[in-house]
Amino acid sequence: MVELTGGCGCGQVRYRMMEWPLFTHCCHCSWCQRETGSAFVLNALIETDLLKLKGEAEEIHTPSASGKGQKIIRCSDCHIAIYSHYSGAGPRFAFLRVGTLDDPACCPPDVHIFTSTKLPWVILSGNIPVMEEYYDREALWPAASLERRKVALAQG
Repeated sequence: MVELTGGCGCGQVRYRMMEWPLFTHCCHCSWCQRETGSAFVLNALIETDLLKLKGEAEEIHTPSASGKGQKIIRCSDCHIAIYSHYSGAGPRFAFLRVGTLDDPACCPPDVHIFTSTKLPWVILSGNIPVMEEYYDREALWPAASLERRKVALAQG
């Protein structure tokens, strides 16, 4: 069993990912830029039940480009964003902020998305798929990740 660990800035919230992420997104959309105060956000997608949290976190509802919003789980003390639930994926899937991992280098992006709004000074190597908007999951995800997603969705 894999265990990737991480936490917030103050140490009050710690977590363990009990499996490797399904897929890791580097999102360059203007909403993520605004929300993070950075050029992009790096999210490792994992089934929520495979993410074990310790400490006190709070759920913050924020707007999104889709108009459906997202729920961001933040440390209740330092307010660092740990993960999000996006409306399209629902509560069964967590989009974990890779920067909160103890070793963020272990989760490089599998795809760059929404690059139509990428900041012009961010230079992409071309070694990772680049999508102007979103992408076809069936075309990019590994078979094992697609199967795990199917199982998670079937759990109700």
